[in-house]
Formats: sequence, structure tokens, C-alpha cells
Amino acid sequence: MNEGTIALVTGANKGIGYEIAAGLGALGWSVGVGVRDEGRREGAVEKLRAAGVDAFGVPLDVTDDASVAAAAGLIEERAGRLDVLVNNAGITGGMPQTPTTVDPATMRAAVETNVIGVIRVTNAMLPLLRRSASPRIVNMSSTVGSLTRQATPGAETGPISAAYAPSKTFLNAVTLQYAKELRDTNILINAGCPGFCATDLNGFRGVRTPEQGAAIAIRLATLPDDGPTGGFFDDAGPVPW
Repeated sequence: MNEGTIALVTGANKGIGYEIAAGLGALGWSVGVGVRDEGRREGAVEKLRAAGVDAFGVPLDVTDDASVAAAAGLIEERAGRLDVLVNNAGITGGMPQTPTTVDPATMRAAVETNVIGVIRVTNAMLPLLRRSASPRIVNMSSTVGSLTRQATPGAETGPISAAYAPSKTFLNAVTLQYAKELRDTNILINAGCPGFCATDLNGFRGVRTPEQGAAIAIRLATLPDDGPTGGFFDDAGPVPW
């Protein structure tokens, strides 16, 4: 990876996504800021550029096929390839989410954004990633998706969550399937947990900063060619499935 590296970060207008874009940009990379809302996208790009980042806006709604296809077309026209994709965009679906009362529509929305959205974006960007010398895919997950931790008495797993936590478990499983299919390629794909960060996703109740949360994504985005694939990591190392 060098300063000619091209990255795309989804949901990059605020919070952890913005800090991932800032961190990758600080490496001298050109960073696509994938955001649905035009005003928020342009605001983030302007702020990143003011900080010295080679940032460019990418109109992107991960739940919309046409939007994702257009985003891939934009990156192809601009750079001809993509080196790093960070699938950061996600929703909680709102709380509470007790399984006995959750609205099925909440479940559908969480899976549509947090899982199907990742598949949609990844598949659209794969032809561009295959043109890279060292392609990396980072799926932003959460340790609340760890079945091992959820089943461990006394483990810190957040509130009962019938939509959000299982969507991250689903994402982890999908990440593994990609790693199996892409095993004979040079594409490394991993899931990363940022920790409990103070963002509007959780009403700013988190104990870590978005910048701290971005560290795992930056680490996985800059893995050496012999780095791991099909793993689930946080700052402390591998996370149990």
C-alpha cells in the first residue's frame, strides 16, 4: 500500500466511519466518502479535505441496487480500481428489541442494511478490488454478534437485541463465506469490532471515542499480504465466534 491507494468507506460522514476515512487519508490514501445524504456527504468531504485528506464524495445508499452500481461506476471512472473497501454503514433499528415484542420490520431493516447492504456493495466493488495488487475488505461488526460471548454468563454483551446483535452474527457468517470463496485470491476479508464507542448509534453512551473505534478498521485495511483472512478481531486480538 502506498499513497496511490484508493479506499471506499461506507457511512463515512460521521462517527467511526468518518474517523476511518480520516485515518486512511492520513496515510496519504485517496478516500471515497460513501454517504447517502448529499449535504452530509459534502460536509464530510470538505472537513476531510481541510485536514489534508484526498477525499472525494461517493453518493451511496447501501440498500439500493442502482445507487451501489453508480458508486462502482464512479470509482471505476475516477481510479480504475479499488484497493480497500470498508463496509461501515449500519443501523441498530432502534431499541428496545426484546425478541418477544420486536417488530419484524425492524428485523428486516437491520438485515437489509447490515448484511444485505454489505453483500450488495462488496459484490459491486469486487471487479475493481480484483484489479488491486493488495485488496482488502473490512466489515465493521460488533462483539455483540459473538454467539460465544452471548452464551457466556456474566459476559458484557449489551442490551437484549433481537435485530441488531443477530444481524452482526449474520454478517460474521457471511464474512467467513466470502473468505472461503476468495481463499485462492489475494483478497483479504475480515470483520472488526470497534468497541463501545460514543456515537449517535447508541445515543453517545459509549466509553470509547470514534477515533479509537476506527483503529481496528485501519489495522485490517493495512494488513500485509500474508495477513489473516476470514477472521473476527478487536483491538485485543481475535474475537470468539
